[in-house]
Parts: sequence; structure tokens; C-alpha cells
Amino acid sequence: KQRERERMGVPGPLASANKFQLHVLLCVSGFMWVLGNPTQAVRLCKQHLTDTSHGVRNKCLQLLGNLGSLEKSVTKDAEGLPVRDVQKIIGDYFSDQDPRVRTAAIKAMLQLHERGLKLHQTIYIQACKLLSDDYEQVRSAAVQLIWVVSQLYPERSVLGPYLDSFILQGSMEQVSSHFLEQTLDKKLMSDLRRKRTAHERAKELYSSGEFSSGRKWGDDAPKEEIDTGAVNLIESGACGAFVHGLEDEMYEVRIAAVEALCMLAQSSPSFAEKCLDFLVDMFNDEIEEVRLQSIHTMRKISNNITLREDQLDTVLAVLEDSSRDIREALHELLCCTNVSTKEGIHLALVELLKNLTKYPTDRDSIWKCLKFLGSRHPTLVLPLVPELLSTHPFFDTAEPDMDDPAYIAVLVLIFNAAKTCPTMPALFSDHTFRHYAYLRDSLSHLVPALRLPGRKLVSSAVSPNITPHEDPSQQFLQQSLERVYSLQHLDPQGTQELLELTIRDLQRLGELQSELAGVADFSATYLRCQLLLIKALQEKLWNVAAPLYVKQSDLASAAAKQIMEETYKMEFMYSGVESKQVVTIHHMRLQAKALQLIVTARTTRGLDPLFGMCEKFLQEVDFFQRCFIADLPHLQDSFVDKLLDLMPRLMTSKPAEVIKILQTMLRQSAFLHLPLPEQIHKASATIIEPAGESDNPLRFTSGLVVALDVDATLEHVQDPQSTVKVQVLYPDGQAQMIHPKPADFRNPGPGRHRLITQVYLSHTAWTEPCQVEVRLLLAYNSSARIPKPPWMEGGEVSPQMETSIEGTIPFSKPVKVYIMPKPARR
Repeated sequence: KQRERERMGVPGPLASANKFQLHVLLCVSGFMWVLGNPTQAVRLCKQHLTDTSHGVRNKCLQLLGNLGSLEKSVTKDAEGLPVRDVQKIIGDYFSDQDPRVRTAAIKAMLQLHERGLKLHQTIYIQACKLLSDDYEQVRSAAVQLIWVVSQLYPERSVLGPYLDSFILQGSMEQVSSHFLEQTLDKKLMSDLRRKRTAHERAKELYSSGEFSSGRKWGDDAPKEEIDTGAVNLIESGACGAFVHGLEDEMYEVRIAAVEALCMLAQSSPSFAEKCLDFLVDMFNDEIEEVRLQSIHTMRKISNNITLREDQLDTVLAVLEDSSRDIREALHELLCCTNVSTKEGIHLALVELLKNLTKYPTDRDSIWKCLKFLGSRHPTLVLPLVPELLSTHPFFDTAEPDMDDPAYIAVLVLIFNAAKTCPTMPALFSDHTFRHYAYLRDSLSHLVPALRLPGRKLVSSAVSPNITPHEDPSQQFLQQSLERVYSLQHLDPQGTQELLELTIRDLQRLGELQSELAGVADFSATYLRCQLLLIKALQEKLWNVAAPLYVKQSDLASAAAKQIMEETYKMEFMYSGVESKQVVTIHHMRLQAKALQLIVTARTTRGLDPLFGMCEKFLQEVDFFQRCFIADLPHLQDSFVDKLLDLMPRLMTSKPAEVIKILQTMLRQSAFLHLPLPEQIHKASATIIEPAGESDNPLRFTSGLVVALDVDATLEHVQDPQSTVKVQVLYPDGQAQMIHPKPADFRNPGPGRHRLITQVYLSHTAWTEPCQVEVRLLLAYNSSARIPKPPWMEGGEVSPQMETSIEGTIPFSKPVKVYIMPKPARR
């Protein structure tokens, strides 16, 4: 084909003889591999390694990396000649004249490692020489190869001058503390010797008292020549890798150095103590991203360090930063920081109160910070109590204002310290005990239960059978749910009253106990779905004739729609949902769809539409069975269990009979209990900006746009870059959905995200200012949590199935903003 193209003078993708040779080589090697003769394929690659085309040599090296390890047991070829080791062959091309071939040789060696072939230790020396290559791609690949060989031979001695080049990766293991500490040491060198400063040289000259007199042989002779290859820079204390990295002019290098420090400090407590000063200095970096990464790094190693007062003073100075991300990240750091003295605790409290005065929006974060600061340092807080509470041994002092956030912050610190310090309550005044009772009810997630002298536990009235070691709130949650287990033994009216009472108790529990808010709201939502279903099925109007079935149709249809919405919220607004809960949620959703089918059938004329609706519902039941086949034994006596028993009959029945069977099974099916997960959190969002308090409208010319800054905090949102959307509702009913960019999201702490973006508004001219609503939505795909059945692995779900449904869920309070599009000037 190539010769025919050349004869006809037609240019094409195979116009180059080298390309043609390359394609033939790949095809022949592939055929040999398929025919079970990989050795011949490797031998063919070796023969073409001397080709003049770099592309041919690259592909030959790539094939050797993919197939070469298969011939490692072959010592002689078909002609009886010895077979060279494939690693030696690839290593010879580390010095190829073309940098692309050198890079391909290194990647082929890495491919051998990925396929399980142990690399030779001699490759390390070859790779180290490539670190001085003129081309960046070669040096980058060489660093990866050095790391692989270092992991394979961690106890073997290596060339010191090259360890400094890639220790910044941070993933080096089994490095001695001596070498790690040298990476923080920075000394001036001259001719591979430590260069003394001018002050040191002058001091030595002054102490000697004289210059060279010539009496001592060779006292002024020059230093001897030094073999550079015989000096180990690591042992000479000249590494300073992290010092150079933290002072680099490129902020990306400084961030990489901080991340590497974190990884190494987590595995070495002694190294963590020594690198603490360097991390604290990075808090003053000019780039916000570097400061933020330094704070996150120190939080990860906080268990191995204790801050001195001078270090704490530098850390607390960051509280004046204008970035809310920085301040909240520092609050998270202080939550898990160890302080050495009571003066440090007092300094931290004073600076946090200044932060509260300057930035009132940080109130919740500061209260949470002081909660953990007090619980971690009870003995240091104890001597500060009289000063903090302004108590006097002889005189009564004025009672502080309970509406003061600063006073509440002080009480949160003291009460959490008193939990493990039984002598502290003796220092409280009478009004302090009253304030404790108030805060225990209003801020129970910040104030713990205390055993006060002459008083009972505030929360002990929940249940007299609860032991002091058990969590009374958790016990109350379990008792509330156990009451629901007896639903089948009550009449319909009693069932509804019990469900309404339990839902109310769970909602109140979630408001009082933030730790149990996720579980309580999750359980209350599921019980609300069950209550809606019972109300829709127990109405007396189900027995009336279809033409009179108007009011009941609206009630039942609204109930089915609300159940569907609640089940989507349960599935996608909560993190920590396990497969057991997903099955129960989809079971409830299937019941809602059955109810919707029954309502539609009683109000629809004609059989043709019913045939399609019944067939679609039965397909969804079959899909449910295939997806959750492993969980079906746990769904005994449930709606879907009875439905699957009658599936052959339903497939051959008419729509009227199918509707009748579904209505009967919905009424007779047992209440399916919801297993509670160990840890569950509800996704939430709070819009900080716009505040929605200004009466001055944003004025802009109609047809043009105006930028609206949006700043929001996100809690417990999974994958916010792809799920969080911004919605704008205009007064005329128009809705606009904005997809924020991935760069608009920040991660100030675990489970928390920050959204800082701009929304562009535009509209036609209005006669007067009106409000637009801005809210955050959580987008979902209903196939995200459904496990694919074995017959569907690797394929796509049918669009007719329920998995094709996509929607959004509002998860923030709407904020109203005044805007005024004015007509353009003529």
C-alpha cells in the first residue's frame, strides 16, 4: 500500500518510510503476542533498537517494557547465543542522543517495575546521572525512577549528593532522623567545605594575635585538593533541601515543600518538633494558598507537637487575616493544638476574643475552637477561672450579660475544661450555675453535661434507667425509634398519632444535639414518608366511585410526590449513607410510585395509557430486584417481597387487576424498619454574601449584566465541584442555574467547603426595583448510589429505568437581593 501511494504521488499518513516501518513493527509484534510467541516479539524489538528514527526506537523500548519481563527465564536464543538482560538493554538507551528516546527508556524501566519485575540496584547510579540532563522531561522521569529504586532497596547505601534532589517528594520511607534533620540545616559552602562568616574569620584572627610568622611549616599553605565524588554532602550538613524549598521564589515549590514536610513529620515525631519553626514562619507567606496549606499541615501533625509561647504568638497573629478561609483554618488548628503554659491559653483566649470583635461572623467557629481548647487543657484553665469569671473572694460582682458572645465564649472554654477537672465548679458563682443550665439547653453541642456540687446532671431527666457512662441523647433516640416498631399493633388513628409524636421528638432532638442532628433528621424524614403513605391509604374516599374521585386524587397524588422528594433528599443530602439504607429508601420510593400509579389509573380514561404505565412500573420492580438482589432476604413481608411473589401473575394480568393488587399489597405490607448508620451528616449551606439586608437596589442597564458576589459555606457536601449549583429566581418566574467553576471551591477543613464565586444577572427593563432570590441547589443523579447488577457491569443503564432521572434539591435558605434593570439611554 505504501509503494502504491508513492508510485501515484498521493500523500498520506504513511508517507514516511519510518512511520511505515513503525506500523509494521507494531503489527508484527502484536500478531506474535496473540499467537503465543512473545519471545519472538521481544527479539524483533531488539533488532530495531538501532533504527535511525527516534519513533521506532521509542516504540521498541515501549514494547520491551510491556513484554520484556516475559523472557527473563530465557538464557539462550534459538541459535544458542546468550540473551542479554532486558534491563541492561533498556539501560543502554539512557544515554541516547535523542532526549525523547532517553525519556522512553526511563518509562520502559518504570513499566517493568509496574509489571512486577524487580529492578537492579545499578540502575540507581544511571538514573542519578540523568538528573543533570539538559531536558526537563528526562529529569522528571529520572526522579520517578530514583524513587522506585530507593523504595526497592531502602537499606542499601546510596549516593548522597542525589538524595537532596528528590527528598522533597515526602514519600520517602525509612529515612533516618539524622538525614531528615539535615534537610532543615543550611550552611554556606565553599569548595565543599563549610564557609565561615566574616565575623567568625575576624574573631579567629583576633584570638590568634598575629599573622603567619613563617616559623611553623605550612601554616599559610592553601588547602589541599578535594575529590568531589568522595564527599558526602548529607554527612557534611549541607543538604538544606526544605530550607531552600520553603524560600523558593515560586509559590508552587513552597507549597510542595510544605506538603512534603507534612508527610515526613507524620511518621517522625522528632522531625515534627524540629520543622515546627519552619512551618510557623510560613504562616506569614505573601501568598494565601501557601499560608492555608501551612495551617492544614500543622493541623495534621498537631498530635506530635506542643507550641511554645513565641510560636503561639506567631500563629495567633494570623487571626487578623482578612481571609475567612485562613481564620477558620486556624480555628481548626487551635482545636487540636497542645499549648505548654497557662499564659499561652490566656493569650489564645484574648486573641480569639479580638477576632470575635473584629469579625462577628466567626462566632460559631470561635466557640467551637474554645470548646476543644478547654477540653484539651483543663489543668491550664483552672488557675485562670477567677480572672476569667471576674469573681472575688469577699465581694459579689455584677452578673455578665448572657447576650454577649464574648462572655459565652469564655463560659464555653471553662465548662469544657470543668468536665475533666472536678475541683473547678467550686470556683463558680451562683449566676454561673444558672448560665450553665441555660447554655446546656440552648448550646448543648458546645456545653457538656457536668456533675455540679448539690445538683443533678442536667440531661439525666431523659431516662432514669440510663447509667452515667451512656449517652442520654443516644438512648432517647433509640427509645423513640423503638416505639415505632409496634405500629402494626395499633389502629390507624393511633399509628398516625404515634408517628407524629416521634417525628416531633426527633426534630427537637436534632435542634438540641448537633452531634445527633444528622441521624435524627434522617430518621424523622423516613417516618414522615411513612406517615404520608399511611394517610393516603387510610382515607375513606378510596371506596367511592371513580367519577367522584377528585379530592382524594389530589391528596394522594400530593402525598406520592412529596414522598418521592423526601426519598431523594434522604439519598443525596446525607453523607455516610450505607447500602442498607439505600435499599430501604428505594423501597419507599417504589411504594410512592405504586401509589402514583393507582391514583393515575382511577382518574385516567382508556386502557392504552394504562398498559404503558403498568409495564413501566413492572420494569422498575424488576430493576429493583436485580440491583438489590443481595438484600432481598432482609425485606421479608415488605411491599416488594409480596410484589415479587406475584410477579408472574402481574405480567399476564390486565391493568385493572394490576391496580387492584397493588392497592391491596400497599395496605397489607409491613412497616419496613430503617437501619441507622454509625455516622451520618446532613448537607447544609449558609449564604454569607449577599446578606440580603440592603434596601439599595443594584442598578444596571437592561440587556447588560451585573456581577453579584456569592460567598457561602458548605457543610458535609460530597463532591461539591460537580453537585453544587447556584439558582436565581426572578419575579416573573424565570429561573437561572449557574454552574460554579472548580476553582471557586475551597476546603478550609475536614467536611467543610467554601464557595466564592460571581453570578451574572441580566433582565429586561423594570418599572421599579424588585427582589430576586438566590439559593444553592444540590444536583443529583439517581444512579449514583445504585449498585449495577452483574448483567449490567461495564454497560449503561436503560434510559427507561429510574436511574435516568436527574434533579436538584435546595439546601440553603434563599437570600433576597434588590435589583433594578433600567432602560438603556437613547
